[in-house]
Amino acid sequence: MAEGPVDPWERQSGESPQAFEAFAVYRDLGPARSVTKVAQELDKSRTLLGRWSRQYAWVMRAAAYDREQDRLFVAEQKQARRDVARRHAKLAQAFLGKAIARLQALDPRELTPGELLRYFQVAAEVERRAAGEELSGAVTPGDADGSHLAVLSDEDRKARMEQLRRELERRLAEDGR
Repeated sequence: MAEGPVDPWERQSGESPQAFEAFAVYRDLGPARSVTKVAQELDKSRTLLGRWSRQYAWVMRAAAYDREQDRLFVAEQKQARRDVARRHAKLAQAFLGKAIARLQALDPRELTPGELLRYFQVAAEVERRAAGEELSGAVTPGDADGSHLAVLSDEDRKARMEQLRRELERRLAEDGR
């Protein structure tokens, strides 16, 4: 049964076990690798190792090995990011379930105008992000605490808060169905 091609960093056809052992030491030295260092580590002739290096293309094979290690590292990083995203999604789902339960039990009339507005802003922001919409200008620093309401008249502010309260109650009722 014929074997398939071997990777460059594996033992090559016709390569002696001793020559491969020397290559493996060279390969594993990393970026600071040299034939001289291998000769010192294995206590072998620099001339012999130089011949093996040329005959068995150590530089090319080590470079291929480095590229493969980089490829594997990138793949591991991608998998780690996927794992983190899955964990975070599960945590977010659990938290969202608790938040929805708490919101359904919340009486919007007990909220301050600033709190009510903040709930509405956060809900709108989350909804826009879920729909893939960019949030440029959606919530400004002044909006976060409701301080922009100060520019409205008392009547306009009350009307806006009532509008937001009705919207929040409507959304809570929809979620409760």
